[in-house]
Amino acid sequence: MYNSLGKTAAQCGAGLNLGIALSSGVIAGVVSAVISHPADTLLSKVNKAGAGGDGSIVSRMMNITTETGVVKLCTQGLGARCVMIGTFTALQFGIFDSVMGALGVSKFQFHKPS
Repeated sequence: MYNSLGKTAAQCGAGLNLGIALSSGVIAGVVSAVISHPADTLLSKVNKAGAGGDGSIVSRMMNITTETGVVKLCTQGLGARCVMIGTFTALQFGIFDSVMGALGVSKFQFHKPS
């Protein structure tokens, strides 16, 4: 994000750095929510009594996926999950950035080794 602004973290003020931390948290949270949502949804359905019929966990998961449909399994409740996880992650990134700044600790920056 700093590269797109053409600045380094040291050149930006505390407000802009906090905004970048919050934005990064939202992006990281939404990406992780989208990636983990299908598996978590399937796990929630498997844990309900009687869901997917009888048999092994794998056969029950296949039955639930067939009954629900892959698209619905991947998208049902995804919006709310993105808002929730995106907000939580942004707050964590913001708290981390604020505490590091308050303590005067410099954050390390990844860079290409020479």
